[in-house]
Amino acid sequence: MALPRLTLAAALALAASPAFAQSAGHWTLGVGVHTVAPKSNNGTLVGTPLGNLKMDVGNNTRPTITAEYFLKDNLGVEVLAALPFQHDIDVVGVGKVGSTKHLPPTVSLQYHFGQGKLRPFIGAGVNYTRFFGTRTTGPIAGTRLSLSDSWGLAGHVGVDVRVGEKGAIRIDYRKLDIDTKVKLNGANLGAPNTVHIDPSVYGVAYVFSF
Repeated sequence: MALPRLTLAAALALAASPAFAQSAGHWTLGVGVHTVAPKSNNGTLVGTPLGNLKMDVGNNTRPTITAEYFLKDNLGVEVLAALPFQHDIDVVGVGKVGSTKHLPPTVSLQYHFGQGKLRPFIGAGVNYTRFFGTRTTGPIAGTRLSLSDSWGLAGHVGVDVRVGEKGAIRIDYRKLDIDTKVKLNGANLGAPNTVHIDPSVYGVAYVFSF
């Protein structure tokens, strides 16, 4: 009789463990820091006063926050928010010509695997990016550079490493589709006049379940 009792006790302990914080109706809140790293080839602007310009958008790191609600066991909807990211805008061979800020709120549907200490997950969703605070400097100082807002798809993968009863350290990676149209002094630049930022977003966070 000892073995069945031990088995029952183990099952009850597992059911009460924090791993089941991924069941329907639960929430998680994550606070961390992430780096937005645009892809290396950001596109070419045509018809500027300096001729055709190959663009390079720099990396930036900021604090982030996430909230996720579990619709079903292991299946949740997550919202990502952050302090504004700021990026230097460089022209290849010329140097810095400006900077811009953006907010990239992202909503993802995510599936979490397993119930152990290591819990990988995968997700997909939609990103909206709002650009603001764009400034010019260097050879185009004094002109007005503007970037249009962007809608795009978003992919998300990561792993939660459980620590304590309700917490986990999350290491994750996102790929965002961010393309923005560029205007100089209110006028569209010649085709394709699109900056393809399409960043990788990677970082670490502490996730609390409740």
